[in-house]
Order: sequence, then structure tokens, then C-alpha cells
Amino acid sequence: MIDFQLTEEQIALRDKARKFALEEILPVAKKYDRSGEFPREVIEKAFKAGLMNLSIPKKYGGPGHGTMESVIVVEEMAAACAGMTTTIYVNDLGLMPIILGGNEAQKRKFLAPFTEKLRLAAFATSESGMGSDVAGIQATYDRDGGNYLLNGNKFFITNGDFADQYVIFARKKGTMRHEGISGFVVPRGTEGLSTSKPLEKLGHRASDTAAVKLKDVRVPGENLIGGEGGGFLLAMMTFMHTRPAIGAMATGLARSAMEYAINYAKQRDAFEHKISSFQAIQDMIADMYARIEAIRLLTWKAAWGLDHGQEDNIASSCAKLVGAEDSMKIATDALQIYGGRGYLESYAIAKLFRDAKLYSIYEGTSQVQRYVISRFLFKEYKPTMIGF
Repeated sequence: MIDFQLTEEQIALRDKARKFALEEILPVAKKYDRSGEFPREVIEKAFKAGLMNLSIPKKYGGPGHGTMESVIVVEEMAAACAGMTTTIYVNDLGLMPIILGGNEAQKRKFLAPFTEKLRLAAFATSESGMGSDVAGIQATYDRDGGNYLLNGNKFFITNGDFADQYVIFARKKGTMRHEGISGFVVPRGTEGLSTSKPLEKLGHRASDTAAVKLKDVRVPGENLIGGEGGGFLLAMMTFMHTRPAIGAMATGLARSAMEYAINYAKQRDAFEHKISSFQAIQDMIADMYARIEAIRLLTWKAAWGLDHGQEDNIASSCAKLVGAEDSMKIATDALQIYGGRGYLESYAIAKLFRDAKLYSIYEGTSQVQRYVISRFLFKEYKPTMIGF
């Protein structure tokens, strides 16, 4: 039996996240978007409110929430500010490889400290010459006795300049593509690891993004996650668990864009009528709502499956693809309803438009999601109508 009813605990968590978004994030969203300053004060409040590190199991001091709870929370937060939501949620991305691939000792060492005080995590696969092509990693590692030496550069790393702990993926020297990629936990302050100043971006300006440089970074053998050569699969498993949250963030942003557009249409006069009375505007608003409902349902389906042991990479890719593409469409149409005013930075819709674009780029571009889905359809999908 399909059941879309949230539990009392999930409803309480959603309401808590919504209250936090309205009272702590929304009032300062424009300020941080304009300044590009890292919103540490807001992040600290999110940590104290129990709205960070949702995926850390109870065994290691965390709340032990599932993917469903994560998507509920980030939808509410992203409705207020996509950038700050990315900063808050990326801790789950940065810790997920440890949750999925770490041994008991590693989980206690690298997860538990994040429940004791505010600490920031970073996930580092992307480089200046590759992003979605994880198999194209050029950063390398060598064995050095019981240690590993990492060299190379990482780029577009969220929380890169402020992270207390990194999970860095590199390739064993002499290997090609998928083979030889491994993941390592590297604490901030490790000799040879340095970061650039934050990158200036079109949107998500309240989220720190930086380059991470590795020069003979010595990592203890016990910081290897998932075994040598297991890094590519570990990264893909991580994305499978975190991509539904991108769909949820897109849902939250799109919902706000729709609400702003509705409010503006009710107030704006043209041709001696409120533009909300025009069929063209009504059609745009109706399409927005239908698309938002579709994104949420795809996101919930993917999240529910993961929480019930279904390792469904296709469901996660569908949630991210549709969320990314439809949220951009909704933000674009909402800005169109505003007309010339939508093009002004003094109106919130301009920020939503800028922020929406990133969803089709990070954690695997929309083109990569289409490739993943089409590969499944051509190689694994079992058609119902046979004999044609």
C-alpha cells in the first residue's frame, strides 16, 4: 500500500525546519548573497537546532535520520536561501562516504566529533579539468610505508575554505580511469593541504566554494575509506544517497519562486486589470504548481527507497534531473511574470533565478543524469510490451 502520510516526528521536523528558515535564514539571505560572507552565525544556529548532520547514526551521537527526513528539512531551508542550505547540507555529503564505507573505528573517529560541536565537512572529487567525470580524477596518491602521499588540486569544493575535515578522492599513480581511485579522510591543518580564497559565483553566494591544493599531503593508512581502488564506487554510492536532497532543494526554491510570482501577479495592474486575471499568467502558475508536486513526489520516492534498502541510482538521478530542470523553468517563468522588475536585484526573484541554475550543474550535471538514465533504459530496462 502506498502511503504519502508523514509521521508525527517528520511533521514536527518539517515545522522546525520551516520555522528556522523563516526566522533565521530568510531575514539575512539578501545580506549574505550580496556580501559573499560565510554565514557562520546562521550555520552555528542550525547546528544547535539539530538541523545539521542528519545522517550521522545514533550510535555515533547523531540523530540517525533517514534520507526522507533530510529531503524534508532541505526543502524548507532552500525555500529561504539555496546557498546557506548547500553549506548546511554539504556536511551530510562530506560524511556520507564514511557512513557508507568506513569501518567501526573510522566512524567513531570521524563522525562522532561532528555531533559534539560545529564542524564543517567537505567532499572533494571535482577538479579544474573534471567535475561530473569522477573517473577522470587526476590527483594522485602513492604509498609511503604505512602512509599515503596525496598530490594534485581539487576545485569547486563546497566548504573548501572552512572545512575541518575533507574526504578527498585521488588515483593511484600508474592507474587509469575507474581503477585505482581511493578515498581518504584528511583533517584540516594537515601539512601540504592549502585552500584558495573563495570563488566568486553567479549564485549560491552564501555557500563557500574554493580550490584545495595537495602537495605531498601525508595521510595515515587508517584514513583510507573503503579500501584501495574502492573510491569510484564509494563516490557513486554517496551521490546515490545525496542526489535526492538536490531534488528537495530544487523543490523548495521553486516553491518560493511560485509564491513570489503569485503574490506579484495579485498586485500588478496591466491593461486595467490585475495580471492574475490573465489566462496566460494563470497557465504559468498552474504549470509551476504541477511541476513542484512532481519534483517532490520523485524526491520522496527516491528517499523512501533508500530508507527501505533499495539502492536505486535511477530514482536518485530522476529526482535530481527533474528537480534541476523544472526549478530553473519555474524560476525563469516567475521572473517573466515580474517583467522588468524581475531583472532588478532589489527583487528576491532575481536571486532565486541565479541560484536555480546550480542544481543542473553540481553533483552531476543534467546531461550526466540523462546518460545514467538512458544507459539503464538501453541495457537493463525490461519492456512490458514484448515481440516488437
